[in-house]
Amino acid sequence: MDLVKSYAKVKTRAEVRGGGKKPRQQKGSGRSRQGSIRSPLWRGGGVAHGPRGPTSYYYMMPMKLRVLGLKIALTTKLAQDDLHIIDSLEISTPDPQYLIDLVNHRQWGDSVLIVDVNENLPENIFNATINLKKINVIPATGLNVFSMLKHDTVVLTVAAVDFLEEKLLWHDSRYTALYPFRLPYSDFP
Repeated sequence: MDLVKSYAKVKTRAEVRGGGKKPRQQKGSGRSRQGSIRSPLWRGGGVAHGPRGPTSYYYMMPMKLRVLGLKIALTTKLAQDDLHIIDSLEISTPDPQYLIDLVNHRQWGDSVLIVDVNENLPENIFNATINLKKINVIPATGLNVFSMLKHDTVVLTVAAVDFLEEKLLWHDSRYTALYPFRLPYSDFP
C-alpha cells in the first residue's frame, strides 16, 4: 500500500536562477577554477544529491507472504467466531434496513464484509449495500488482509469458500522444497 509519500524537492544547479556567466577567468587568479555561481559548492547554488519530488514508498509484498497473511487472517477470524458461511446472497428485498436488521439479528457486529465469487451481485443485495458504510460486498479475488481486519465479521458464500480453498491449496503446492527438509545433526546420537 502506498500510504506515505514524500513531497520534498530541491533545485539542482540547472534549476537555480542565474549563474550563466563564468565568475572568474580559468587561469591566472590563483584561486580555484569555477564555472558558475550556482554550483553546489557555492552559497545559494543548487543542491547536488537532494530529494527530487514526490517519492513513493510503495512496496509489493512477496506472494508467499500475502498468501500466508490471508491464511492467518482467515484462521483468526474463524477462531474468534467472526467467520460465517452462507448459501447465497439472495435476499427478498432491496431495502437497506432489512439487511441491517438481518445483521443485528444474527449478531454479526458493527461492520460486515461479505465475500462472493461473482463480481456481478444479485440486484437486491447490490441495492441494499450501495449506501451502507458498515456492510461491504467484495469478490473473492479482491479479498485481502486489510479488508478482513477492518471489519468485525467476514461472511463468505459457499462458492467463495470453494474458490478460496482451491486457490490457497494451489499456492501451498506451488512452493515445494527442492530437497527434503532435514534438521542438521539429526543423525548424531
